[in-house]
Amino acid sequence: MPTSQPILLKALRWGVLASVLLVILFGVIGWLVSGRTGLIGGVMGAGFAGVFLALTIGSITFANRFIGSDMYVVAFFGIVMGSWVVKFVAFIVAAVLLRDQPWLNPTVLFLGVISGVVVSLIIDVVVVAKSRIPVISDPR
Repeated sequence: MPTSQPILLKALRWGVLASVLLVILFGVIGWLVSGRTGLIGGVMGAGFAGVFLALTIGSITFANRFIGSDMYVVAFFGIVMGSWVVKFVAFIVAAVLLRDQPWLNPTVLFLGVISGVVVSLIIDVVVVAKSRIPVISDPR
């Protein structure tokens, strides 16, 4: 495994914890703002952000399993870009399907997704900034 693997797993652990806290926080905020529809919107928004974070880190971690292969770079970028395409399509489909649903507050949903993305970016920056990665490449 590459030396970046522990850093990715640390980011995943912090991301899962942050996602759970955001689901609770936006569930409460949504409930206070507009009752049941706000609760559903807040939980779904923060949950989507958590799933998207896990897909990104999970795809990178999975792709690192092929580091010994001659086709590592191709496999790595194929897997990671494939997961990004899946996330993009899933986001568009979810946005279209949830656009006019009466049982959901779209504003709270949107704020939950945006907050989750910002928190995951902050986690990534902090984890990478505090990590110690060797200057030389991975030994073979």
